Amino acid sequence: MTNKLTQQQLALAYKNACMAELQALKPGNVHAFADGHGMTIQDFIQSAEVTAEPITRPGFSVGERVFYSVEATKNAVGQNTNLGMLLLCAPLIHTAFNLQAGQALWNQLDITLRQLTVDDAALVARAIVLANPGGLGTSDQHDVHEAPQISLLEMMCSAQDKDRISWQYANAFQDVVSFGVNLYADALLKWENVAWATTALYLGFLTNYADTHVQRKHGIEVAKSLMQEAKEIESSYWATNNPKLMQKQLLVWDTSLKARKINPGTSADLTVATLLASNLVLVT
Repeated sequence: MTNKLTQQQLALAYKNACMAELQALKPGNVHAFADGHGMTIQDFIQSAEVTAEPITRPGFSVGERVFYSVEATKNAVGQNTNLGMLLLCAPLIHTAFNLQAGQALWNQLDITLRQLTVDDAALVARAIVLANPGGLGTSDQHDVHEAPQISLLEMMCSAQDKDRISWQYANAFQDVVSFGVNLYADALLKWENVAWATTALYLGFLTNYADTHVQRKHGIEVAKSLMQEAKEIESSYWATNNPKLMQKQLLVWDTSLKARKINPGTSADLTVATLLASNLVLVT
């Protein structure tokens, strides 16, 4: 007996995660309170809309979910708004599609990752080249500009030390499963408000992990400095019973980060993936 989720259910869980992340004030990132880095919130809303179908299409492989979603994004908004997020969400959605009754999402996710193929790697490599993310150069090993000879999991494992999204593949999404989902649940319990809880989740990722998107563009020292700035903000945030009182301080920091061209994109991607995982746990 299987516990099959429909494409409509998965598309809704995905869109809800995307929209919740956009509604939360995430300093340095694009959100409902401020655009930034040459992108608008409308770009992200449109990206969520056009990718909800391909990323949840029945019968697609993980690689197809990523590639056709990146292609749809490029056609709709003309730039990369969501590559990292798609790389994280595709295996989660694929897992939910293949979940058996009574089986834990996390156990099946491990199976999904181990079953990734060379074809998945080739499609993801094409998607990365098409998206052309900031900081993408060439690599001595498993360069995305060349046809992969290894599975997507092996490709991600080889990049895990310099990219936190690749690290998720190599480590069964532990940042999402063990850290993010629990932190988000705690924040929801404390404030009973999705937007406030999402800001707390984003600050948690900023504080606990060097953002590898920032690291690629600005170097490790800037990434570490960002962690330190985030720690001070996060401490005040959790101390308040009304995060709305933190809004002005968060917006000042947001303006400062954007003036320095610091965009913690990996932390935002991990935030969306955690929201999606939390949504999927509720419906599976």
